[in-house]
Amino acid sequence: LAAGLPVSRPAVSQHLKVLLDAGLVNAKPEGTRRVYTVSNAGFLKLNIWLDQFWDAEQLGSSGN
Repeated sequence: LAAGLPVSRPAVSQHLKVLLDAGLVNAKPEGTRRVYTVSNAGFLKLNIWLDQFWDAEQLGSSGN
């Protein structure tokens, strides 16, 4: 992953840790590496959380 990005390997690792801590990705150890996958449950929670702001924006702009 880091090879395809214009950032260092440690920076990619730090970003993945943030995503892992937020529940947006899962990590599975495989030998000396970790394989990261998207967490469907994490993104569902994020989507539900974001929807509250979308709904509030829609309600606020409906009178305009």
